[in-house]
Amino acid sequence: MGREEANGSRRVRRPEPTGKEIKLSKKRIIVSKTDMKGIILYANDYFSEVCGYSEVELIGQPHNIVRHPDMPKAVFYLLWQTIQRGKNITAVVKNLAKSGDHYWVITDFEIQQDSMGNIYQYTAYRRAVPRQILETIEPLYAKMLEIEKVHGMKASVEYLNSYLAEREMTYNEYIDELAQPKGIAALLFEQMKKMFR
Repeated sequence: MGREEANGSRRVRRPEPTGKEIKLSKKRIIVSKTDMKGIILYANDYFSEVCGYSEVELIGQPHNIVRHPDMPKAVFYLLWQTIQRGKNITAVVKNLAKSGDHYWVITDFEIQQDSMGNIYQYTAYRRAVPRQILETIEPLYAKMLEIEKVHGMKASVEYLNSYLAEREMTYNEYIDELAQPKGIAALLFEQMKKMFR
């Protein structure tokens, strides 16, 4: 069983979360391209393989087709605010597969602009999240989600901003410090991204 939600012009049946985690390969990346409104224009084979939706099912859907209910809306608000200004952001996200299983990703963006500097497309590159990062992120997101349910998204954003201010960091800096690949891992990630440019 799942819950039905309006997603653009089509109704999408969202699966109920199973609590089972899909382990991602450290040697592959999930790639998607969306328009300015987050509508999927392209999904690579690994994206389809992991999320369980065929490429045909994904194309034309809002990217939130894989949004997990455990994710605070405040994180997506921050993410969209940043990329719509033409700036990259690195985010840790829990996604929901068609089966109801979940998978965690670290997402980086490339923002495509025309010759006039107008943004027309976003490319997202997602990789596996190391376990030690989840030990930090899961409790933070759980607290933010709890705040959202009681006080709304604005209160969750304020909580996150205060949490980061205490550490004298932006969200991007915080995630970069936790998740930025280093050494050979950074080189491999860059090489994988080049395959999709």
